[in-house]
Amino acid sequence: MTWSDALFSQDVILEKVLLFFILVISISIHEWAHAFCADKLGDPLPRKEGRVTLDPMVHIDLLGTIIIPLIVIFLSPGFAILGWGKPVRVSLPNHKTRSRDDILITLAGPFSNLCLAFFAILGFGVLAQFLHLSDSLLHLLSIIVNLNCLLFLFNLLPIPPLDGSHLLKRAVGMSDSTFIKFSRYGFFLLLVLINVEAFTTFFYQTLTLLTAQFFGFFALILG
Repeated sequence: MTWSDALFSQDVILEKVLLFFILVISISIHEWAHAFCADKLGDPLPRKEGRVTLDPMVHIDLLGTIIIPLIVIFLSPGFAILGWGKPVRVSLPNHKTRSRDDILITLAGPFSNLCLAFFAILGFGVLAQFLHLSDSLLHLLSIIVNLNCLLFLFNLLPIPPLDGSHLLKRAVGMSDSTFIKFSRYGFFLLLVLINVEAFTTFFYQTLTLLTAQFFGFFALILG
């Protein structure tokens, strides 16, 4: 079997389709979390723009949620994901708590991915108390946990349009105008970074350590 045959076999294609749909759901929940947090902090803009919803169609970005993930998933061997949703716009109306609110809203997205990984582990762990988990179900759990841990770490990178760029902006006191200029080069910086071997090695080592904590908890549930 050639490399191309292995890449496009029926089982592999089905797995990649499943991975793509889980990615879309995870990204949608990530963006909803931003909007939900902003709404609870009194920001009217996300609700006005219809973002306080779990409907994936509202949160999909054509390039970041569809085109790039499909290219990466179907043309890259191995577990490689790159994607993001349509950014949730906020107005941060409370000037006294603007920095705090921006940080909380920003962190809500990545935190939602950790929550998805945790509840997947918890749900499958409870399910395992009543029935035998097949290899397919365990593989599904692995995809959900690995993907959401990856999204958590990936979105914390301090490069636009990722969430970490907003945290960097607040940490260094970057002006709005400087941040806008920085954002123009974000995508290109991201492409360069993910092709640097030292970075990808460190990133996946960190990802392995993070996912190990979740699967350790799963083993604890199973007893």
